Amino acid sequence: MKKRLSLKNKKGILVTILPVSLWMLAFFIVPLLLILVVSFCTRGETGDIIFKFTLSNYERMFNKLYLVIFLKSLMVSIFTTLICLIFGYPFAFIIARANKKIKPLLLLLIILPFWTNSLVRTYAMIILLRTEGILNTFFLNIGLIKAPLKLMYNNAAVMIGMLYMMFPFMVLPLYATIEKLDLRVLEAADDLGANPVKKFINVTLPLTRSGILSGSILVLVPTLGLFFITDLMGGSKVVLMSNVIKNQFLTARDWPFGSAISVILMIVMVIVIFYYTKLGGDTKKGQVL
Repeated sequence: MKKRLSLKNKKGILVTILPVSLWMLAFFIVPLLLILVVSFCTRGETGDIIFKFTLSNYERMFNKLYLVIFLKSLMVSIFTTLICLIFGYPFAFIIARANKKIKPLLLLLIILPFWTNSLVRTYAMIILLRTEGILNTFFLNIGLIKAPLKLMYNNAAVMIGMLYMMFPFMVLPLYATIEKLDLRVLEAADDLGANPVKKFINVTLPLTRSGILSGSILVLVPTLGLFFITDLMGGSKVVLMSNVIKNQFLTARDWPFGSAISVILMIVMVIVIFYYTKLGGDTKKGQVL
């Protein structure tokens, strides 16, 4: 009887896991392997792929132009993560400590952007920031400025677009961590004479470190691959690594080089996630001793 039950359990587990495994194999593992294989191939004269082994695609990444774009992409991702953290932490703290009647409304405001397509939201930001947009029109009408501000097609516009797009991904993990804070620990810090600054640095931050790291990963990694925000809000003046990949696949038809850049970005993301786990992705590592 036990053998029959164990056999049924095994079949149940297999039936449950098999569809997910097939899905991951077909739409995740196989495409990744194809990109890896193509990255070592050669581009033909007409843009076709010649299966001839070469390392030239990776060697091209050491060109000064691509190195500058790569470093700029990293800097944009890091700055976007830092700004999201600076603004997202107090926002998440306010939500976590808000009245039970107001808390669902505040959470709804964070989740609400997910109900709209990200591309539509980007166009909404363009309407807001362009030369004849809502902001410039309002400032001109009240006499605050005499000429329209250049809020579009620059690095600042890309940063604003990234911040607007990724802000909820920072707030939600922070909120989940801050809500679980043991208030007795904070009260104990007060009793021991810790001022608000010391209490925040020595108690609150260590206890919410897992949320900070989770939110940072959720912002940092996707921003390395977002190309439509740079295209729409940065124009031709701002080029990041994600735009180079898109151009190699769709415009230059150099799939091997585009695949090589994609592999390098994936390696960077894996390194970032690895160090995330080392720094304390586990909640227990963020506890105060």
